[in-house]
Amino acid sequence: MNKENMLKMKPKVTGVSFPSPVKGGGSESAAGLEVRPCGMYVQKRSKDTKACVPNIKVKVKYGSYFHEVTLSSQASFGELKKMLAGKIGLNPQDQKLIFKEKERDSKAFLDVVGVKDGSKIVLLEDELSKERRILESRRNAKMERASKDIAAIRLEVDKLAKQVASIETTINSGKKVEEIVLLNLIESLMIQLINLDGISADGEIKLQRRMQVKRAQKYIGILDLAKIKNSDISKLSPNILDQRSKPGNFAPRMNSEQVVVTTKWETF
Repeated sequence: MNKENMLKMKPKVTGVSFPSPVKGGGSESAAGLEVRPCGMYVQKRSKDTKACVPNIKVKVKYGSYFHEVTLSSQASFGELKKMLAGKIGLNPQDQKLIFKEKERDSKAFLDVVGVKDGSKIVLLEDELSKERRILESRRNAKMERASKDIAAIRLEVDKLAKQVASIETTINSGKKVEEIVLLNLIESLMIQLINLDGISADGEIKLQRRMQVKRAQKYIGILDLAKIKNSDISKLSPNILDQRSKPGNFAPRMNSEQVVVTTKWETF
């Protein structure tokens, strides 16, 4: 049989397209095809193709019980984990799915690894993942409480700052303030410092805490200077006080930006 007759007898294959070779010995996926990890060309996944993909029923063993789950044959193990979470209440992050004696990644697809209708999958609880998630949850809750505590202290320091400013204005005008008022205000600020010292924080929360510590220390420094000036006012004669209270004869003002802090602070 000659070559021409052999070509005529060769069956024609229609309806199937294959990747066309490209330069460098490689190949590119034909339209509508994708490459699986095993190197096989299959129909590309899309929303349109999923509409006609059949569902399968798999049996998942968890402890001594089997749970039947119906889902798409092209679903991922991550999707299966979410469905199992609704059935057994186990967080998807704490699940380990074993198929054919191998743990399967959440991004892996069921049909790619050979899961079929009636296949059996073993579910185990990932203790390490669960412990990490619990620790992370506790840490986040702790940071949230610290943030709320610092916010409450900031509001209290704001209120005390207004009182400090009022006392500073009064003493600068040459009027004496009862010393007990100064002492009570200093004590209130010290209480806020103690509260801040009891807050454990990291990162941005720690910076917020440090900012409030510096604010409280600053206002205590202003009050320390105010105590000294207040005591000097009581030593002045009434005539001198009258002259200082007249327009143009103001007493030297305290500058909060140039406060001499007499309190020695430990590191908060």
